[in-house]
Amino acid sequence: MASEEEINLLVIVVDVNPVWWGQQAQRETELSLSKCLDAVMVLGNSHLAMGRMNKLAVIASHCEDSHFLYPGKSWRAGDSGGDDAYSSGDGKYELLSVANNLIAEEIRQVMSKTEVRGNSTDTLLAGTLAKALCYVNRVSKEFEAGQEIKSRILVIKAAEDCPRQYMNFMNVIFAAQKQNILIDACVLDSDSGLLQQACDITGGLYLKIPQKVALAQYLLWVFLPDSDQRSQLVLPPPAHVDYRAACFCHRNLIEIGYVCSVCLSIFCNFSPICTTCETAFKIQLPHMVKPKKKKLKQPS
Repeated sequence: MASEEEINLLVIVVDVNPVWWGQQAQRETELSLSKCLDAVMVLGNSHLAMGRMNKLAVIASHCEDSHFLYPGKSWRAGDSGGDDAYSSGDGKYELLSVANNLIAEEIRQVMSKTEVRGNSTDTLLAGTLAKALCYVNRVSKEFEAGQEIKSRILVIKAAEDCPRQYMNFMNVIFAAQKQNILIDACVLDSDSGLLQQACDITGGLYLKIPQKVALAQYLLWVFLPDSDQRSQLVLPPPAHVDYRAACFCHRNLIEIGYVCSVCLSIFCNFSPICTTCETAFKIQLPHMVKPKKKKLKQPS
């Protein structure tokens, strides 16, 4: 169990791609964006209630940009903290109410300003994860030196992967691994090979929920416990990791390809010159054996 003075930071990244959620609304599925955010609020409230030193951040990952839902720009950490954090009206913990209201207001503003162009469902997930890492780094510098802080990022993924973000995504994964930051993934639709790699490299959990209507139950069961508590629980078995890489030429996931020996760029087709570092390779042609000339027999 975590000590009382240990800081536990949870950053939740929610995929709010308007095209994907709009398609779900047209199909009249059991899970809508509002219900997904309700489940996220339940998880966030539970995390804040488990310890007075627990911190929370929620970031919306859009197809155009990423936006902080909580804490907002007008939020200050001391507004509802300490002994005065309890509401005198209904006895409700005011910090939870403030967080819910901020998330609801911010997501309303984000979705109202959305201008969908085309049918692209590519979510800028790599940029959102980079922003989450920057926020974790900023929070860690706000506390005193030597104070222990445990950080983890939970990604709630809706839309499909975008192979064009492969390089940025891998850079974010290795940066999180170097900082000992876990990346968890809760996938709502098709499997994500990029998030499978992220969870496997950083030591997080990957889960594709079988029933979308039970999203809140899966979040509380699997992703609410921290890394120390998970060893004591019976969790879903690890998923098979798709370690296919994306080629630099067409951004397609490939199993067999050509790798530059200088910059390690991956290509699906052979090229004598690397398009990334412009290295020219010396191609050793097969040795040609000259045919032996037959001696003409002299007439006897």
